[in-house]
Amino acid sequence: MTVTRAPADTLSVLDRPNSYIGKTVPRPNLDRLLQGRGQYVSDLELPRMAHVVFLRSPHAHAKIAAIDAEAARRMPGVVSIVTGRELEAVITPWVGVLSHLKGLKSAPQHAIAVDRVCWQGEAVAAIVATSRAAAEDATEHISVDYEELEAVTDMRAALDPAAPVIHAALGDNLAFERTLDAGDVDHALSGSELVEADFVCGRHTGVTLEPRAVVADWNAAEARLTIYQGTQAPHMVQNIAALHLGLGEAQVRVVCKDVGGSFGIKVHIYADEMATYALSKLLRRPVKFVADRVESFNTDIHARDHRCRGRIGVRPDGTITAFEIDDLTGIGPYSMYPRTSAIEANQVVNLVGGPYATANYRARARVVFQNKNVMCQYRAVGHPIACSVTEGLVDLAAARIGMDPVEIRRRNLIADDAYPCASPSGMKFEQLSHHASLTKLLQMMDYDALRAEQAALRARNVHRGIGIASFIEVTNPSAAFYGVGGAKISSQDGVAVRLDAQGSVICQTSITEQGQGSESLTAQIVGSVLGVSMERVRVILGDTDHTPYGGGTWASRGAGIGGEAALQAAKALRENILNVAAAILQSTPAELDVVNNTIVNAADGAPRIELHELARIVYFRPDTLPPGIQPELMATRHFVPRQYPFAFTNGVQASWLEVDTESGFVKLLKHWVVEDCGTIINPQLVDEQIRGGVVQGLGAALFEKCIYDERGQLTNANMADYLVPMSGEMPDIEVGHVVSPTQESELGAKGAGEAGTAGAAAAVANAVNDALRPLGATITEIPLTPQVILTALGRI
Repeated sequence: MTVTRAPADTLSVLDRPNSYIGKTVPRPNLDRLLQGRGQYVSDLELPRMAHVVFLRSPHAHAKIAAIDAEAARRMPGVVSIVTGRELEAVITPWVGVLSHLKGLKSAPQHAIAVDRVCWQGEAVAAIVATSRAAAEDATEHISVDYEELEAVTDMRAALDPAAPVIHAALGDNLAFERTLDAGDVDHALSGSELVEADFVCGRHTGVTLEPRAVVADWNAAEARLTIYQGTQAPHMVQNIAALHLGLGEAQVRVVCKDVGGSFGIKVHIYADEMATYALSKLLRRPVKFVADRVESFNTDIHARDHRCRGRIGVRPDGTITAFEIDDLTGIGPYSMYPRTSAIEANQVVNLVGGPYATANYRARARVVFQNKNVMCQYRAVGHPIACSVTEGLVDLAAARIGMDPVEIRRRNLIADDAYPCASPSGMKFEQLSHHASLTKLLQMMDYDALRAEQAALRARNVHRGIGIASFIEVTNPSAAFYGVGGAKISSQDGVAVRLDAQGSVICQTSITEQGQGSESLTAQIVGSVLGVSMERVRVILGDTDHTPYGGGTWASRGAGIGGEAALQAAKALRENILNVAAAILQSTPAELDVVNNTIVNAADGAPRIELHELARIVYFRPDTLPPGIQPELMATRHFVPRQYPFAFTNGVQASWLEVDTESGFVKLLKHWVVEDCGTIINPQLVDEQIRGGVVQGLGAALFEKCIYDERGQLTNANMADYLVPMSGEMPDIEVGHVVSPTQESELGAKGAGEAGTAGAAAAVANAVNDALRPLGATITEIPLTPQVILTALGRI
């Protein structure tokens, strides 16, 4: 590991005696989860709880002429059947726009469709019954009279002036357009070799282990709604539920315990979840909704459906002179609320060409409505598309001028000593490490030996390829992401820590846990700063009644923002502890420290008083303390980035694979990642986050695609036809690190949750093209299915 040292004041915290920071330690919640004691929403049972099932439209676009539910109302166990018209009296519609995305438009969306359905799977009625089975049985007895309308499915056709307009009040199907022109692209391209290609990325989705689930419990006596939900952002849910149900935020509590995976899928506000909140308030009883797998495919947000025309200019010496893109994406019939469905395309514009030192960049992105499920943010928002386009163009440029793919990158990546700097799109980079990362990657993979092996195998008609992909990643987002656009999504996080009466520590944090290790990293930081063993640190998260206000966990922000808040809160509590210890011991705080749950002499480590004894005195015998001493064994701190809108990380990935040119199948042999996420709190957690992200990126590269027909029907909404990577298809994934801490926080941590996903697909696509280059085939479409490969080879 290459380490860039942080300032001395940071080292005093990170290098404290018995520090857990930088060490692999077991997760605090591991035993509980392995014993099957996880607290998932799906398992929750409340008195008088009813279950809701949604009747969903079989059509992608249709008017609702009539709904006949009389027979269903008489079914055993049915509590109520509620239509969109009835529910709109309880919950108001919403529009998913942000003011800083100029020109973004969308139509009002209802919790249940009122007059018209706009995608296959949109809910038209809610069936509430005493059991899920009873509700499902009742759906079979509801008759809906639809007047089918022409569906707009192709994103290119959606912009045709003759195409049907999905929302007439909006005038056309263009939801958002952004253009950018930096430098002098035309001049740069005129004196360069021009390489261009059309990049196609298949629409896919998250496939979380645990589907979306929510229990809403309206307490009429308290006029208060408790929402139990697997979400990444409890305070965001609290704010939005209150806003649209006509409640104050104090009337809404959101509880988020264990969550079986999120990947960005569970950071949005879904219509069926909003309907569940409203149904509980309407019926004055707890109501539970759990999506089944088919519902998940049809209603969990999709992502990545892009067609991007890319161009690059390159000189004979390998200098990249310009990038140009024209990106088109379809987002479904609505912009998703509240984060909007324009962020992904906006990120593509921001990130293309990011690692490279060219000042000339032109981009256009267009976002269009279509009659398919809504698209929005999913792990590594926009990064895989931007990286695939950028790195695909760089490899094509290298092939055009006959230069090794590594060499062209060496000549063009921003120098490691060129920071701080900004990209042509205006992104500010504090400190990145492209060259150090590339050097480390080449050492890890033994690049020259692989090239020699590749050449020898080609002589035997074995087609192996090496793909390289450099990437940058947005982490630790400030208010510049959502708050500036008017969304009530907090960019800060807060942590409260207190010493209990037995000398243990209670830590309440606003970040959440979906499997990435938020609980562990928080305990490691707090334990390290306070000198308390991790088993004596209890972390409470995911409850708006019991945690400070904060943004939650998304956009690789948990460690960098929530971790810094934990560090500062623990520092404040440590200062308070040493102040009262000094009073008790007739010493000064500077002469004391806390190590291994004990107050010790800072000079020689001699023990003076144990924390549990100090707590006993403070809580039960304050009368023995010197006059004027008022101990405060609790501290709360918040943190939000201010200097930079984002803490950019960077890295580079490589793929080594073999293509069977007879069958079109790709065999992944090895994958490497070098990543720079700043200070590493728990190496194992970071590496496994990166590996998990890589697997999702490999799924996009080779397997995953939501396939719609021309009528807007999703044809593979099941685990038999929608392919996800399995362990048998995955290669060994080796992870290395370069460490460049951010100076904006004392902890120095950036995010790591999305780095693996950002570059994996690009590395695989470049490796496949490298393998097929002697055969004259170039592919710029993912997933790289056997059909796509054999078509490129002219076999089918």
